This record gives sequence, C-alpha cells and structure tokens, in this order.
Amino acid sequence: MPAQVVMYSTRFCPFCMRAKSLLKSKNVEFENIDVGNDKSLWQKMEKLSGQNTVPQIFVNGKALGGFDDINHLDRQGKLDALLNTEK
Repeated sequence: MPAQVVMYSTRFCPFCMRAKSLLKSKNVEFENIDVGNDKSLWQKMEKLSGQNTVPQIFVNGKALGGFDDINHLDRQGKLDALLNTEK
C-alpha cells in the first residue's frame, strides 16, 4: 500500500521543485500544501516539523525533512521502502 506523503512548499522554491521532481520520478502521489501566502499553514508546518524551511516532507505523518534529507535517503536506497514503492 502506498504511503501517505504530504509536502509543505512554496511556489518558487528550488529545493521544493527538486523534491517534487524526485517524488514524481518515483511515481509517488503526494499532497502539496503551499505555505507561501498563508501564515497559519506556515506555522502549522513549523509546529509539525520543528523546522522553518521548505520543503518539509512527511510520510505517514512522520517528518522526513527537506529535499537534502529525502535525496540522501534515496542515495542510501532507503527512500523507496519508506514510500512503499519498491519494485
């Protein structure tokens, strides 16, 4: 069963674009929450993740971090298992 993936991002953030591209390359469906123009959503993201940078990616409610974090997991061969996309 695919994992529930949620990403908090802003529209023109290059790291957000890279994270979206990585997830799409793995055929992962994810909910994208744009926090760029909504202070309450930004504050919610900060509370959930403990971070004040975007993107912030959550898998099944667990904070994985930003693009560098998921890219590192991918290079270690650990991201697919978290996303339940292993072939």
